Amino acid sequence: MAMVIFDNFKSAEQTSLTIKELRESLGVKPEFKFNKSSYEQRDMFFRAIAQHNFSIQALVVDKKIIRSQQLKQRKDSFYNFFIRNLLAYDNKVLINATVKIDGSGNKELQNAMLGYLRKQIGSGKVNKYKIVDSKKDNLIQLADMAVGAIARAYSAKRKDSDRWLNMLQNKEN
Repeated sequence: MAMVIFDNFKSAEQTSLTIKELRESLGVKPEFKFNKSSYEQRDMFFRAIAQHNFSIQALVVDKKIIRSQQLKQRKDSFYNFFIRNLLAYDNKVLINATVKIDGSGNKELQNAMLGYLRKQIGSGKVNKYKIVDSKKDNLIQLADMAVGAIARAYSAKRKDSDRWLNMLQNKEN
């Protein structure tokens, strides 16, 4: 799980435009997804975003060591708990932020998650939550690509396991 953090709206818009233009030039439809992208597409994606100013905070969870039955058995509880932790332990970067969350699941589960987050996070950090469709939001696609790169780095058996994580870490700001 990861969040992409921009200091300002203009930086977010510029990054979004770069992703849109790359997707169109490569003919990627409907969206960039790490697991569905070729090596070449991944390389081009991470090179294209390297010029932009943002940071990424991630939470890597080894599901095998989770003891809570609720977190093991209920996907919604699992995601709510770890999204809350990602937002709560933000290194004090979230101040009246707008947070976009990839929209999956039904409306009832989404509303329950937003209610949970509002209650758990409190005021000051997040001004507004938005559930968005990744197919229509380039920055959610950026988060997906970052999560894929991070997850791949934890898979030592895979060829070039840290290739894209290194590209993220070495991006020029």
